[in-house]
Amino acid sequence: MAHVMEILGKTKVVVENGKVVEVGEPEIDWCPLFEKARGIKKITREAVKENMEFRIKDFGLFTKDRMLEMDVFVGFGASEVMMTGLGRDILDTTVTVCDGAGTVITNNPVLVQGMGARISGLVETEPIDEVIDRIEKMGGIVLEPSKAIIDPIGGVLKAIELGFKRIAVTVVDPETARILREIESENNLEMMIIGAHTTGLSREDALEIVKYLDIIASCASKAIRDIIKPLAQVGTAVPLFALTQKGKELLLERAKEVESPILVNTMPLPVLPEKKQPKELI
Repeated sequence: MAHVMEILGKTKVVVENGKVVEVGEPEIDWCPLFEKARGIKKITREAVKENMEFRIKDFGLFTKDRMLEMDVFVGFGASEVMMTGLGRDILDTTVTVCDGAGTVITNNPVLVQGMGARISGLVETEPIDEVIDRIEKMGGIVLEPSKAIIDPIGGVLKAIELGFKRIAVTVVDPETARILREIESENNLEMMIIGAHTTGLSREDALEIVKYLDIIASCASKAIRDIIKPLAQVGTAVPLFALTQKGKELLLERAKEVESPILVNTMPLPVLPEKKQPKELI
């Protein structure tokens, strides 16, 4: 049973039967988030392997013991923002992914945070029946339980079928985002499209994807930082950017729930202090 995820920048990691069986070459050397959270001063293959093993051991990633209730990992991450959107009745439902299940539709804020808090770029996964059962018990609808496919478009179409209108969905490529905007206008929806896992995005793809998004995670993307003209920004090391008014409103709703003190100020954006950015941006 193979699962593939890209973590700590864009390092490919393959997990089979709860064990790390393959680790690629890291594409970045340093991430401020992981130094702060896990003390990782340099991203090496060993550090990536250890981090993945930690996630498997502590949170049950890629195993039947997968935890589905998790604390907030970062104040402003994609899953945290969606959790707030559901909790404050800004969103009807979310379409995201979870290891062991693939694409999941849920309007349970606890579940969307639990599934998303500890995964990064999930490339492919295989069904784990125990995980799927628990997701379903918590009010999640697994798009294809027999295959655990990752299909945001299929997830949104299923959410429409279920009668949802205000749908948040995470995407990683411009073509998916473009098709979703077409689906939105054809079905009279209010979609919140969030760009995730942007590390390594080409300049051309970055220019294309921002046309369709409400919010985007900057990850370790040089292209996103170079081209972005946001309406709002949260964080300065690995920021989340709002590109539309409704994206801005959702980020500000999230700010109400963040426990740390918050500075709200007007200034030209983006604000990217050089010493705090992941190294090297790609």
